[in-house]
Amino acid sequence: MSYNKPFKKSEYERRVADVKQRMQAVGLDMIICQDPASMNWLTGFDGWSFYTPQVVVVHLNELAPIWFGRAQDAKSAVITTDLPAENIISFSEPLVHHPINHPFDELCDLIKVRGWGSARIGVDLDAHYYTARAHQHLVTGLPNAKIVDNQELVNWARLVKSEAELSYMREAGQLCTATMNQALNKLKPGVRQYEIVADIYHSQVMGVDHKYGDYASLCPLIQVGEGTSTPHLTWTEEPLPESGLVVIEIGAARRHYHAPLSRTAHIGAPPDEMRRLADAIIEGGDVALSEAKPGMTCGEVEAIWQRTINRRGYKKESRVGYSIGCNFPPDWGERTASLRQGDSTVLQAGMCFHFQSGIWLDDFGAAISESFIVTENGGERLCNVNRELFIVN
Repeated sequence: MSYNKPFKKSEYERRVADVKQRMQAVGLDMIICQDPASMNWLTGFDGWSFYTPQVVVVHLNELAPIWFGRAQDAKSAVITTDLPAENIISFSEPLVHHPINHPFDELCDLIKVRGWGSARIGVDLDAHYYTARAHQHLVTGLPNAKIVDNQELVNWARLVKSEAELSYMREAGQLCTATMNQALNKLKPGVRQYEIVADIYHSQVMGVDHKYGDYASLCPLIQVGEGTSTPHLTWTEEPLPESGLVVIEIGAARRHYHAPLSRTAHIGAPPDEMRRLADAIIEGGDVALSEAKPGMTCGEVEAIWQRTINRRGYKKESRVGYSIGCNFPPDWGERTASLRQGDSTVLQAGMCFHFQSGIWLDDFGAAISESFIVTENGGERLCNVNRELFIVN
């Protein structure tokens, strides 16, 4: 089988070396990583197998990571990674959804056979697929180990993107641009919401210039009318009305690197209050992105946005942005730095964020967001869709 790996082997080796330095700094001998995005980032492993226990183990004294997962997925590790054959290890098939035993029982056996039973081990306590049951079996199976929360150690290592990663981020932005423009052109009275979303899915995968799109970590989101007062509604069979607001939030992914984007449209002439809200969001985003440079903190960028919208009579209680990059369902956020009050993370060139400048009022809302790269000149927009309240005549 011919498989085009997204990065050179040296890129993964650099990442593993960085993670090991971070492990040493916090006193960890080993990490057990179950976040599928971090597994992919560390090794290149790629398969829709994160519904069952699987991990990448990094030990300070082991040259390469160890992939541990279901036997029928081991070939995926062979195909998608450069891991040595002896570091691709399967658990027994009867352990899948077993009522008593668990795959981590065999992971514990592996760790003890390697002589690591007393290691200081960091785990992904807050990862989406790290279950309470998995943790229970790990703690029980390794009574002599010190098992602690690694506090998203690998996620933080992913925060500053390499040039190779930024190339995929920019391609994702191009794909998202094409998809959003097509979706906006589809907005007409009487068009059913699911028809719009079906076109979005098609465009997301078809890609641009023969560069295909991966499945995005979030499904397309669409809100209509009063539904725009909340951000995370999905589609229905309802047709678009003769008049009213429509908010669309989508993302596009290249080799699992994501560029999200939100835009707001109004069918018919919008009321003045909706124009005012859109204008405030646009100005606040433009000003904040212009100042999103290395040396600024996440909190300082949020404060710039907040002051701008405050002058127009608005405020936003929730965060205005979050780090993005390589990810898998159910979210394209990295769960690290957030553009919000009190976040002291210092921006560095190569960090990527989704500036989600949505404001949701009691009866309606609007979102005109941007994905961007931190550069010396401010935030480099990944997408190229007009920043305006779109009017559908």
